[in-house]
Parts: sequence; structure tokens; C-alpha cells
Amino acid sequence: MNSFFCYRQSSKMDCGPTCLRMIFHYYGKDADMVKLRQLTQFNKEGVSLLGIANAAEKIGFKANGVAITFEQLVNKVDRPAILHWQQNHFIVFYKVSKNKIFVADPAKGLITYTPNEFKAKWLSAVDEVTGEATGIALLLEPTPDFYEENTGQKISTKRSWSFLFNYVLQYKRFFVQLILALLLGLLLQLLFPFLTQSIVDVGIQTRDLGYITIILIAQLMLFSGRMLTEFIRSRILLHISVRINLSILSDFWIKLMRLPISYFDAQHTGDTLQRLGDHRRIESFLTGTALNTVFSLFNLVIFSFILLYYNSTIFMVFFAGSLLYFLWIKLFLKFRKKLDYERFDIAAKENTLTMQLVLGMQEIKLQTATQLRRWEWENAQTKLFKLSFKSLSLNQYQQAGALFINEGKNILITFIVAGLVVKGELTLGTMLAVQYIIGQLNSPVEQLISFVQTAQDANISLDRLNEIHEMEEEEKPGQITALTLDDKPSPFTDSYITFKNISFTYPGAGNEPVLRNINLLIPEGKTTAIVGASGSGKTTLIKLLLKFYDTYTGEIVIEQNSDYGRQAINFKDISPEYWRKTCGSVMQDGFIFSDTIAGNIAVSDEQPDVQKLLYACKVANILSYIRSLPLRFNTKIGAEGNGISAGQKQRLLIARAVYKNPKYIFLDEATNALDANNEKSIVENMKSFLDHKTVIVVAHRLSTVKNADKIVVLDNGAIIEEGTHETLTALKGKYYELVKNQLELGN
Repeated sequence: MNSFFCYRQSSKMDCGPTCLRMIFHYYGKDADMVKLRQLTQFNKEGVSLLGIANAAEKIGFKANGVAITFEQLVNKVDRPAILHWQQNHFIVFYKVSKNKIFVADPAKGLITYTPNEFKAKWLSAVDEVTGEATGIALLLEPTPDFYEENTGQKISTKRSWSFLFNYVLQYKRFFVQLILALLLGLLLQLLFPFLTQSIVDVGIQTRDLGYITIILIAQLMLFSGRMLTEFIRSRILLHISVRINLSILSDFWIKLMRLPISYFDAQHTGDTLQRLGDHRRIESFLTGTALNTVFSLFNLVIFSFILLYYNSTIFMVFFAGSLLYFLWIKLFLKFRKKLDYERFDIAAKENTLTMQLVLGMQEIKLQTATQLRRWEWENAQTKLFKLSFKSLSLNQYQQAGALFINEGKNILITFIVAGLVVKGELTLGTMLAVQYIIGQLNSPVEQLISFVQTAQDANISLDRLNEIHEMEEEEKPGQITALTLDDKPSPFTDSYITFKNISFTYPGAGNEPVLRNINLLIPEGKTTAIVGASGSGKTTLIKLLLKFYDTYTGEIVIEQNSDYGRQAINFKDISPEYWRKTCGSVMQDGFIFSDTIAGNIAVSDEQPDVQKLLYACKVANILSYIRSLPLRFNTKIGAEGNGISAGQKQRLLIARAVYKNPKYIFLDEATNALDANNEKSIVENMKSFLDHKTVIVVAHRLSTVKNADKIVVLDNGAIIEEGTHETLTALKGKYYELVKNQLELGN
């Protein structure tokens, strides 16, 4: 096989699913990347070989992960195969010939290595029995299931160029104005070559200065009209450009905000920022390059006919030269595509490192890691510089050849025209007119070339954005947006949240379950405390109840008694947005916005309710601190405002939850940063607020959990004890061990 199709990874951790997609393509099918990521259990650290193997078997392959020698790889392995590369990457090995190893690297494209170069990057261990160096490979063989209809086929529809041009069509009224301006400009331009010919052949030949003056005045007026037309066209184009850019970006943010919370656990911030840059490239293409190219095509067609009218030989020379020019530029497109993917990968990493430097500077200085972190950033900058240098070199080679072809064509045309003038077959005025026409034709040709390059860039960006738009949204059709029965509101009593055999594992092949066969009843209007050692699954249980994830096995049910009878609602059938409106939460990693104190408490209200604000701050025991500030509730805090302590941050988060006045309250170590006095005050203040609310508390402190109506003890993801503080203490089991030091019960 002489060629192999190489897909490029859209983010730096996407190599595993992309390699699997290449294998799919090799066997004649195309797979959906979003589905592949789900099957490989993609997360922020990427995927493991086990995850790729599991995904491959689910879509019709027989997978076998092996540690083999180089000789076994090149002589005995059926290709293509996925290789674990440099212990942190995946590539596809697809061909071998004498002294050459051919691989498809999703980060770099199709690459050829010598055997020694290949061994240095692939071999990673030594066989304990034979002492030979080995590397890891995943061998894949399609089974009959693979060829069944729809196996692994695309399950979603990509956003195509036609979809994007719908944004343009929204402003068709403005485009009509642009086309009219274009036609007017063209009519004015068409007269210039004929006027130039008239000046030379008539005015100069007859020595009629008055005639020349009239023609020049006419040219000046035409030039002024053309400039005015261009001025109006540019303003209309800017207006359209800004509106379209806003629409495209707004739709992207809408889509991003509709994705499950779990998406943001698996994606690096730098990748998202780079995709915002992709939107700008698409917007620039739609409103700049594409429109200018349409206008240029009119010029190209009309002036080509005029040139053909003057002389067919000159037209053929121009056409042949332009075609050669285009083919030369096209030769470099695949290299530009490769550099673009490399740029995205490195720039995403550089964005992440820059944000870490800005947001983590305090911790970096505390850990005396300034030099190491600066070196990481400088290394990323060095890679960007090297990539920019490669891009510059490529552009220089491209421009040198293009300039040679273009100027050679122009010189040849000048030579032919001058020869025809000398022979008397053309007048001097005609020669000047032809030169003017050639000048008018060169610009559209160059814009067409630029269009091809920009279209390639925009298409790459569109592929990356499609991966976001193809993702399944959090809200699903038909989900419950109000807990009702027979379409009527129900006054619920005696309600429970019930966990039935719930198990959950975080995405990533080989990960151990965080929760194991949880069976739990959480009564309405009561406080349920969840305790356990670090890593026992407490926070994960809270996240399931807040709909961070829905990939658990088992069932969560809301059971309710109403005037209409007993009903049980599957938790997955409830709209996440609706459910969260009924919930207030204080998480360990709660976020403080760069906003006023009032804005940070009343996050979802444009105009905060003053009475609710005062009450929330009083309950959170932070009102006296706010009143001590000069601007009080209007004090700016967060990333660009005043710094606040960990305890103040936690109290603000508590105030945020109280202000919302929800039915369900989730508190994840909500008082762990508070001193004993503040904690005591807040616990006392919250007693009346929490009355008749369903509260789930995760905490280590005895003072927080001892008064709970129900205490649940987790150990290694499983429930081992349930009861009240008194009953669990009397048992002297795991709960007793957790709190004995706080109880001062001794040994």
C-alpha cells in the first residue's frame, strides 16, 4: 500500500481516538470522533491502551495488546497497528520497506523513520526472559460484526459550509447593496482601459490637448466615484462582519453551556481558547476572503473577456501562467495543513501554561517553582518560534516560486505585446490598455489563491468546531421540567431520593469504581450527613446528585407521595437545568467571579433582592465584614478585585446557596476553612433556614454532622454504616474511629 489516510488530532490529548479513526478509515468506514471518545473513555489525561482496545472491540474489532520486539513488529504483525509511542502518545504503524518505517502520527502527519530512529522512540522496556528490547503495540483485526450495517458509523451530522453560509444569508439585504456597489465599481473600472487607449491613439496622435484634458477629467471623476463606492462597501462589510462574528461565537457559547459538566473535566482550557480562535478564522473567511473573492471573480470574468477581445494569444499566455501559479500554490497546501495542526497543539499548551502562570502565581512562589514553571513556558514559546520559522520558510519557498511564475508571465506578455506593436499589429494605446487589463486580472488571481489557502484554514477550524457541535447536549428532549403528575402540580409529602445499586467509575479505562453498589434512602426535609476517609466517594455521590455525571449503573429514583398517589421518577428523566434550580450547593472548589460581592451572591439575578441579600449574609455570618468595606456590597472581588481569605470565600459561597433558597441543599465540606467561632455561628444561623429542606452534608468535623437526622459512613466507595450519631458511636465501628479524637473518647 503506497498511501495511508492520516487524520489529525484536534487537541493534544486526542491521539488515541484519532488513531482508532484512522484504522476505521483504512477498512473502508468513517467513525464519529465524539462516539470514539466516549467509547475510549476519554478524559483530561487522554486515553489508555486498554481504553482503545475496549473501544475497538465494541465497534467490531478483535484487539490484542502485546509487548513485542522490533523484528516481530516488522515481520509478523498485520498492519495497520496502533503503537504506544515515546510512552506518552499513540501512532499508527502502517507500512515497512527496506530501511524505512512508515507511520501515521495524529500530531504530525505521515512520517518516515529509519529503523534506528523508530526503535529510539518506540522501544520502552526489556524482556526479562530474553533480554531483548520491546515496545507496546495494539493489534487490530476486523471481525464480521465490523462489516454489519451502521457498525461504528457516524451518528451525528456535521456542520457544513452550507450551514455556516446561513449566517451570511441573514444579511442578504446588505449583500444586495454590496453587489450593487460591486457592479457600479466594475462599470467604472471597465471604462479605464478604453479611456487610456483613447488618450494615446486619439489625443496624442492628433495632438489635441483639449481632448486629452476632457478624458483625464473623466478618468478623475470615475476614480472618485470608484473610491466612494469602495468606501461605502467597506463600511457595509464591517457591519456584516461584526454581526456574523457575534452570531457564530454566541452560538458556540450556547452549545458549550449546553454540554454536560463532565465535558469540562475532560477538556483542557487551552483547547477551548484555541477553538475561539478557530471561530475568528471562519468569520474572517466568510466575511472577508470569501466575499472579496466573489467580487474578484466578477473582475476576472469580465476583464478576461476584454483581454480575449483584444488578443487571444495574450489571453492564452495569461491563462497558462495563472494555472501554473495556482498549481504551484496548491503543492504547498498539505504542508500548511500539517503546520496548522502543530500550531493548534502547541498554542493550546502555551495558553494553558500562561493561565497557570497567571492564576497559580501565588502557589508557584510559595513552592519556589518559579524557574521551573518559567522554563516550561519558555519551552512552549521556543516550540512556537520553531514552528513560526518553519512556516516562514515554507511561505518564502512558496512566494519565491509564485513570484517567479507570476512575474515571468507578465514579462512574457509584455514582450509579446511589444513585439506586436513593433510589427504594427497593435497600437501603443492598445498596448497600454492591455497592460492595465493584465494588472486588473492579476489581483483577482492572487485573491483566488489566497481564497484557497484561507478556505483550507477555515475547513480545518470547522472540523475542530464540529467536534463540539456534534457532542450530545445535557438537556434531552422529553425530560421532566417540573415534578408533576398527570400534568398537574402535586403537593408532595413523604418524599425520598433513593439510590438503587448505584456504581460509578470516572472515565478512563482501567479505573476502579469510586462508588460500589450504593443503596441509600435520603428522606425529604431531613439532614443526611455523609462521612468517610478521603477518597471514599463522598464528593462523587454529591456530584451524581447534582447531575455532573449520568454514566452510573443502577438507578436513582425520586419517590413521592401526593394527593394523586405514589409516584417514582427516574433521576435521569429530570431536566438538569430544572433540577439545579431546585438545588443550592457549596462545593470544595466553588468559584468566585470577578464581580461585586452582591453579584457573587446573587449570581443568577440581574438585580439582587436586597432583603434576600441581607438575610443570606446574616446566615453566612459575613454581613459585618461586608459592612466594614467602603463600598460594601459593591466591593469588587475575585480575579480582578480585592483578595479574600479562604474563610471569607467559603462564607460567600454559603451566602450564595442561602440566597437561592432552594428545596435541596448540598454542602461539601462547607465549613472546613472556618474557625470554630464562625462555624458555630453559621451552624446556629442555618438551623431555621434548613428547616423542612432536604440537606446532604459531606463533612469531617463532628460539630457539622452530629446533629444530622441520618449519618452514612462510606469506605472505599461502599456504605458500611448508617444511623444517628448516638447509635453509630455506640457501635464503636468505622464512624467511631473517624471521630474519636474529636469526641476525646480515647483508645
